[in-house]
Amino acid sequence: MAKQPENEDSSKFLFLDNDFKNSGVAQADWSTKQMVWIPSEREGFQSASIKEETGNEVVVELDNGKKVTVSKDEIQKMNPPKYNKVEDMAALTCLNEASVLHNIRERYFSGLIYTYSGLFCVVVNPYKLLPIYSEKITEMYKGKKRHEVPPHIYAVTDNAYRNMLQEREDQSILCTGESGAGKTENTKKVIQYLAVVASSHKGKRHQLCELKLFNIKPTNMSYSYNNSFLHMCFCICFVILDGCS
Repeated sequence: MAKQPENEDSSKFLFLDNDFKNSGVAQADWSTKQMVWIPSEREGFQSASIKEETGNEVVVELDNGKKVTVSKDEIQKMNPPKYNKVEDMAALTCLNEASVLHNIRERYFSGLIYTYSGLFCVVVNPYKLLPIYSEKITEMYKGKKRHEVPPHIYAVTDNAYRNMLQEREDQSILCTGESGAGKTENTKKVIQYLAVVASSHKGKRHQLCELKLFNIKPTNMSYSYNNSFLHMCFCICFVILDGCS
């Protein structure tokens, strides 16, 4: 079994250095150039600045200085610099495909594999061990509200656990993604976190918290050409029994 990295600083894989996006120069440059996204065969989308508009066509300048003409329908607005690598993409001023992909990619290249999208948590497989699942990190997320800590599978799990305790209702966490996306590993992290918080939970007197994990299995699998899509759903049921001595 692979061991958790011990010498790496976990903070750089969780917290974003905001200094780079608080620059007034960057904001002014973005406003002056009228930055947008245009389609790119190689990268999906690439940044460009609007130079001229004529009817339904727009002349834009790429980062390399080359000018091209594109249709207005192909252009997608770019967010201000202050939204670069934002933790929750629901906060984006311009919520479009190009901005979402750019944000996830920039966070991933910065070592930030977890990103929120409203109620959802988007995870990109790093294909290596990261020091963000230690006992110290587990303690950091225990009992915290989602906005109080960086995006993490632990935050999602803790939210479900606390809702179960407060509402006394079953909670479900759904993991979806292509083969190799990391569904199994993140499911393990959910169980790992629950095992810790459930065993350390101190409820009211004469209450017994019993944790049951069940139905961890693929529930829907379909194939399309050479791609496999695994839909895995597992249910976490906590039962609180009153009046136990």
